[in-house]
Amino acid sequence: MPVRSPRRIDDSRWISSRANLSETRSWPDEVTIRYIDCPAPSDAAEGTILLIHGFPETSYQFRHVITPLSDAGFRVIAPDYRGASHSSHPRDGYTKSVMAQDLHTLLLDHLRITGPVHVVGQDIGGMVAHAYASRFPKDTRSVYVQISPVSQQVHGLQNLTLEMKHLGESAHSLEQKHTRTLSTVQEFGTLRSTGSLFRKLSWRAGSRIYLEHFYDRPSLNPGAIYPADLDHYATMFARPARCHEEPALMCTELSTLMPKRIASSCVRESPCSVPAQALNGKGSFLAEIAESMVDEMYRDWSAATVEGSGHWCAEENPEDFVKRVLTFVRKH
Repeated sequence: MPVRSPRRIDDSRWISSRANLSETRSWPDEVTIRYIDCPAPSDAAEGTILLIHGFPETSYQFRHVITPLSDAGFRVIAPDYRGASHSSHPRDGYTKSVMAQDLHTLLLDHLRITGPVHVVGQDIGGMVAHAYASRFPKDTRSVYVQISPVSQQVHGLQNLTLEMKHLGESAHSLEQKHTRTLSTVQEFGTLRSTGSLFRKLSWRAGSRIYLEHFYDRPSLNPGAIYPADLDHYATMFARPARCHEEPALMCTELSTLMPKRIASSCVRESPCSVPAQALNGKGSFLAEIAESMVDEMYRDWSAATVEGSGHWCAEENPEDFVKRVLTFVRKH
């Protein structure tokens, strides 16, 4: 069998840099966000698209969509949120609200982007995108979210019920509605159970095995993530950092279901007024529960499906991902 080669990445217009968002430049309090900035081919850009990656990924997950979105006339910003990749790993601040504030500061204070932006978030990035739209609706033209409830395999159905009660559904209806999805998520392989194996392995080797399992299970097209891509993610995941020392800790700090962590500052009494679209791969087992969450959180929303994709839409079918995003953002 011939060895597969990764598809070419056109990064000719990418500008990669870092922004220091904190007053200090010393660990462990420093907040430095690494980002990719890809300008539109002409000065007459249609707007700005902010891409927020998921876990356990980095901005690298958008490598196949940054330039096509930019070619369509948009300035594209793809940061690594705090705790990921080459961004700093401060000891605190891993709530979705704080992570959204980081990105808002990056865009307004560092990049001087004054107009409202289109926010696209995948997996945990979808949770941060919702926090961004909820906290800064005047600075958000639209929000495109793929929200993952995967962390609930750690906390269990009881915590899911407690965390979503404020959204207006009874414990009984939640249990009935999400039992099938939760059982699928549990079968997917939890961070906690995988973490026990992970801790017994060497750090670098263990991270690669862990991530290979993590990417393979929820994907419809696992061949989209090449060995070289997996090596990249494993290297980034193995970087020394507080939130990477324990997979279950990462799950608790970054992946807890959105309402619990941002309810006090982001979820309002009425649904968010920013136009939203729920994005999921056609083969994603998380689609049903993700759409129900978006329905509770947004007044004006729709749904879109990426063909031939499971959970990792921007990597499994980047062409259709770009098509769906552009179709939506151009309406707003």
